[in-house]
Amino acid sequence: MWQEMIVALIVLAALAHFCTKYLPAALRRQIVAALSKRGYDEARMAKLFNIKSGCGDDAGCGSCGSCDSVPPAKTDASMKRVIKLHVQR
Repeated sequence: MWQEMIVALIVLAALAHFCTKYLPAALRRQIVAALSKRGYDEARMAKLFNIKSGCGDDAGCGSCGSCDSVPPAKTDASMKRVIKLHVQR
């Protein structure tokens, strides 16, 4: 009986590790949202699932740096892609 409980705990720990590491970020956000609706602390769950919050977090809006720089303008020269083919005979 104890062996089955230990195996169950190991499997649960492995599942928790998989969920926090290898699931896509969108799915992890959904898990955090579902857990927060059930009464768990959202900030603690976001930290556990490695979810970085967007604007409105404690660090302020300038934390991600996306608004600081202007994206480079795309020109016709940068839109063209050169593919070099090497023919072997």
